[in-house]
Amino acid sequence: MKLQIRVDENGRISDVKFKTFGCGSAIASSSFMTERVKGLTLEEAGAIKNTEVAKELCLPPVKRNATQTFPPNFYVCIDFVVHCSMLAEDAIKSAIRDYQSKRAKIQQPTLGPEAVAAAASVGPAMT
Repeated sequence: MKLQIRVDENGRISDVKFKTFGCGSAIASSSFMTERVKGLTLEEAGAIKNTEVAKELCLPPVKRNATQTFPPNFYVCIDFVVHCSMLAEDAIKSAIRDYQSKRAKIQQPTLGPEAVAAAASVGPAMT
């Protein structure tokens, strides 16, 4: 599961794209997350929990009496379905970290005395 975000000049997520390989629950979790985070700030989007995704999509709880109610191996499917909501939470947090790390690199000076000072603090360039 991969999410890509575009952030506007006000710090709000203006566009989200996803790529997911897997079951319908994985695709639904990704799709829900893209719709959920549009218009939110990075902090608001980062606060979304997998339980919200699972509740909205009516995903079953993990192993809640699964072996008593269903065939013995059914709990594996339940674990996987809830795992999809955890992947969605991890994907948005990863996209936010990626965005923030790229912004930090952009904000480093590339010209002038500030760039020379920043380069000197890092050490000699590798050749």
